[in-house]
Amino acid sequence: ATNFDIRNNCPLTIWAAAFPGGGRELSKGGVWNLKVSPGTTGARVSGRINCTFDKVGRGRCQTGDCGGLLQCRAYGAAPNTLAEFSLNQFNNLDFMDISLIEGFKVPIEFSPTSGGCSRGIRCTTDIIGQCPKEMKAPGGCNNPCTVYKTDQYCCNSGNCGPTDLSRFFKARCPDAYSYPKDNQTSTLICPSGTNYRVVFCP
Repeated sequence: ATNFDIRNNCPLTIWAAAFPGGGRELSKGGVWNLKVSPGTTGARVSGRINCTFDKVGRGRCQTGDCGGLLQCRAYGAAPNTLAEFSLNQFNNLDFMDISLIEGFKVPIEFSPTSGGCSRGIRCTTDIIGQCPKEMKAPGGCNNPCTVYKTDQYCCNSGNCGPTDLSRFFKARCPDAYSYPKDNQTSTLICPSGTNYRVVFCP
């Protein structure tokens, strides 16, 4: 299994969400060691803010809520800064990215910690403070696809390009996906068997 070292460096509590993997409350400085099976695809780690859960893990989060459960069984609600990955794929490679396609919520760094793969990716700018007014959301900044749901922003028909609103995200986080076709600069590739670290507020 691949080990993901998920850390909270934020000055507030983050409820980490992983699909697959569940969820964990991380106070400042908290660490969650998550093991993920080889061959896992379409996986993601994100951070939820302002959550309240009861003893059996039912409740609500202001941002990133995943069905009212501490232990996520599905993707969380936008806006969400996402660390996305697919493990042990084509040519025995892992593919990772940071995505702002569901908006921005928590600054994040996603980096390899083993396997001779050294470059990490990050998105740490104050996007919430600079968020265009039509994109503002409680605790975050929406991506235009979430707000408008049109082909121009969501690339539903498969052919779309960058827009002024997607460029807002790209200018601030060049390592991250800003719209669905933003592949060239946004995917990190490492050999399978590499371990990784995801840091909130690096």
